[in-house]
Amino acid sequence: MHPATAKWYDRRDCVFIEFLVEDSKDVNVNFEKSKFGFSCLSGTDNMKYSNEIDLFDSIDQDGSKHRRTDRSILCCLRKAESGKSWPRLTKDKAKLNWLSVDFNNWKDWEDDSDEDLSNYDRFSEMMGNVGGEDDLPDLDGADDESADSDEEKMPDLE
Repeated sequence: MHPATAKWYDRRDCVFIEFLVEDSKDVNVNFEKSKFGFSCLSGTDNMKYSNEIDLFDSIDQDGSKHRRTDRSILCCLRKAESGKSWPRLTKDKAKLNWLSVDFNNWKDWEDDSDEDLSNYDRFSEMMGNVGGEDDLPDLDGADDESADSDEEKMPDLE
């Protein structure tokens, strides 16, 4: 059994972890309040991968989700305390040789206003209907209404 190579990044509402396993099957993701588990088989030789992480902070197990593709498994760990930055993924400062920061997706969201709030919702849409979908607000309708009202307020420049 080997740990799967993974990359992670922090957002306002969630922490994302992507396990880089191609052709995965028998994927098992276990969300606990302060611990996270992942395992799967990969390829024709059924290589078994398993990772367990004591998390930096608590997560909302029911609000956390994962999505499998042919190249990886992306996990969205919903933070129990939204808006709190995670300087690292793990409770301990020990360096895990299979885990790295996903610098392509990392950003300093603490300085942003509302731009990042829909990140979790976009992930949920990407997931399809994997439960909990009904609890999310309909952001599309809100965006349409505000766009209409903005147009009405625009002064006539002619």
